[in-house]
Amino acid sequence: MTAAQADLPELPAEFLKMPEGLWIDRPDVADGAALWRLARDSRTLDLNSSYSYLLWCRDFAGTSAVARDTAGRPVGFVTGYVRPEDPHTLLVWQVAVDPAHRGRGLAGALLDGLTARVAQEHPLTTVETTITPGNTASERLFASFAVRHGAGVEREVLFAADLFPDGPHEPEVLHRIGPLSR
Repeated sequence: MTAAQADLPELPAEFLKMPEGLWIDRPDVADGAALWRLARDSRTLDLNSSYSYLLWCRDFAGTSAVARDTAGRPVGFVTGYVRPEDPHTLLVWQVAVDPAHRGRGLAGALLDGLTARVAQEHPLTTVETTITPGNTASERLFASFAVRHGAGVEREVLFAADLFPDGPHEPEVLHRIGPLSR
């Protein structure tokens, strides 16, 4: 067990189940390149510049999580931030899992672990994310998160397709999950 694992709060076991040999940790700057590659290899996420992943690992490590394998290599991540205008809301920016580790509940474990850690410092009542239409894997991930946390889900288009200046982009649908009860 790492120090980061020891920092996780006491939660029911189902909230912190990790696939064998993997653990949740905070990202650091050295993980930025690996997070960029995981996002690129997801083939569903909008790929940001490699520089942005380095900054994210520096400035938002406290509201992000990385899953590491037995060698300490990142095999999944969740990036997020507490909304400045609403300190009770964690916005989840991106979730990615290495293809070799998909289908084992890793994304859900990362999301649960991150939410539990952030809730130790911020009185979280809500988790938000945006999902493009047709991204059923993300829709399932966040719907199951809502069920596990006894919360409802409200959906509305946050950013219409015509707002994106860099070519065709599907609308981003806001999924607002709350109030969290567990």
